[in-house]
Amino acid sequence: MIGLALRDGPLDVLCLGAHPDDVEIGCGGTLLQLGLRSDVRVTGVVLTGEGDRVVEGSSALSRFIPSAKVETAGLPDGRLPSHWGEVKRVLEDVALSCDPDIVFAPRVDDAHQDHRLIGTLASTVWRNSLILHYEIPKWDGDLRAPTHFVPLSAEQAHRKVELLNDCFPSQAARDWWDDEFFLGLMRIRGVECRSQYAEGFFSSKVVLDLAEPGGAS
Repeated sequence: MIGLALRDGPLDVLCLGAHPDDVEIGCGGTLLQLGLRSDVRVTGVVLTGEGDRVVEGSSALSRFIPSAKVETAGLPDGRLPSHWGEVKRVLEDVALSCDPDIVFAPRVDDAHQDHRLIGTLASTVWRNSLILHYEIPKWDGDLRAPTHFVPLSAEQAHRKVELLNDCFPSQAARDWWDDEFFLGLMRIRGVECRSQYAEGFFSSKVVLDLAEPGGAS
């Protein structure tokens, strides 16, 4: 198994979430790992949320990467497809000032309609970025085998879960929200890529530069 590394130099990352906790559930461990770099710039965009959820969504990402900045749109939860034009406008407005190297977004075939829309529109707005679609386990049972993995240490996996609990107290009473739920999926993805823990991603288009370091490309 060959690991693919990111290039040297500054790295711009955009995290798209339909709901305030999507990004942190889907790629929180990966963000903790990216946060070890001194040259990473992270922007988050959350499309829905009201009340306490807006507060959670506005502040959570900075717990994973302190320098992260988050924009919230406040569109209605569960109704994003009926606000297609507004969602597209929000994303295109973000694109005017954000030309990321990597975009994290929900899966295009996610069972939740809000997730699907954001995942699908991401590739129409950011055509020159590497788009990695994260997974969100849920009642619908829509998980499938990822195409890409980010191995995580045990410390990173447990820190992710700790931060999820701290950042999203409004979700603690849900019957699916517990440490075992989050750690279990990361452990399975870890086994699949010969690591203790990992997060899985999906990408439909990846460009590989196989030139020798310092050579012609």
